[in-house]
Amino acid sequence: MKKRVYLGMIADIMHPGLINIINEGAKYGDLIIGLFTDKAIAQHKRLPYLTYEQRKNVVENIKGVAEVVPQEEWSYAANLRLLKPDYMIHGDDWKTGPDRELRDEAFKVMEELGGEVIEIPYTKGIDSSSLEKEIKGIGTTPDVRLKTLRRLIDAKQVVRILEVHDGLSGLICENLQVKSGFYNEAFDGMWSSSLTDSTSKGKPDIEAVDLTTRMQDLTNILECTTKPIIYDGDTGGKLEHFVFTVRTLERNGISAVIIEDKVGLKKNSLFGTDAIQQQDDIEHFCQKIRAGKNVQVTKEFMIIARCESLIAGKSVDDALERCRAYVEEGGADGIMIHSKEKTGEDIREFCRRFHGVHPYVPIVAVPTTYNHLREEELAQWGIKVVIYANHMLRAAYPAMVKVATSILENHRSYDANDLCMPIKQILELIPGTK
Repeated sequence: MKKRVYLGMIADIMHPGLINIINEGAKYGDLIIGLFTDKAIAQHKRLPYLTYEQRKNVVENIKGVAEVVPQEEWSYAANLRLLKPDYMIHGDDWKTGPDRELRDEAFKVMEELGGEVIEIPYTKGIDSSSLEKEIKGIGTTPDVRLKTLRRLIDAKQVVRILEVHDGLSGLICENLQVKSGFYNEAFDGMWSSSLTDSTSKGKPDIEAVDLTTRMQDLTNILECTTKPIIYDGDTGGKLEHFVFTVRTLERNGISAVIIEDKVGLKKNSLFGTDAIQQQDDIEHFCQKIRAGKNVQVTKEFMIIARCESLIAGKSVDDALERCRAYVEEGGADGIMIHSKEKTGEDIREFCRRFHGVHPYVPIVAVPTTYNHLREEELAQWGIKVVIYANHMLRAAYPAMVKVATSILENHRSYDANDLCMPIKQILELIPGTK
């Protein structure tokens, strides 16, 4: 009876190094590929370019592969204990770096099973990370970008979205990573905020900046980033106009639009009951959602209904009645529930009760006022997408004021040096500057 050999693999970017380790593994027996699922990958690094099914189709047609099974976790332990292979194959590159703990665990499990871990010398000069960097430098297409948000919602416990308002803030969202043990913490996508778009132009947040103008700013972001974008559509405007908004956003590769159930001159929601907040009629708002859904071309584009009941001082019951209608009658792909209460308790009650009826409809939250709550707690409530809706612009303004004040006070810029990036660093920040 042939020995069983286990090899865990992401297989998003195939290269000679991966083919070599497959060939080496097949020499020891029937090679089982544990193919990491999107969910397993997305919790630790970027979402793969190819879906699980696409990657599986590639791997199962490679010579030497006997079987492909899903690996649902970053750890190999569960699959090793389930399949009980005689050998586990891995490249020797995991001897150092963040994967050392995975290596220790794998050795321990294989020892328990009476098996052996075989480490294959890493293929020098070729690695997925460098190839990924080259691919990322090429950019993306509207079609690929548009589809990514739904994949992230399916794969991740919480999808983390950051407000951006120009190409520079977009690059920060695109590239910033923080290492935390096994994890690479990063933002999953971007929020095109009407508030920060308006404010950056010195205009009030009253829908004074039209779609054409905002698309000019979005184009600057689209040209230097690859991550999905959610567009803040305010009220969506007139129903007849909203259909053109949907077509424009979808054509440009925007993943979703969020529209709020208010009418009349827009006032920012965080004013709450201090400003007149008039909500739309349920049936009319459902008609607007349906009109948008009817004209979209792809099934991946999302229209998310934002409910302002809690902002307007109404009850959770009112919010639930509206949101159930927006999904059941309007066809909304998700719900954004908004509140200015600092405890977040009204949001938690809403999530519990809404998911009792619609457990698979994603809920979006903007925890600006209840920002003491961590993403992990919001996820326990059933919140799937967390938007940090205005922080990049709010951070930029005071920093610029400090520099300008220093120059005025000291009659020179020398004293502001520590408040500014070095010229060399900012020149190197933008790809292609050198």
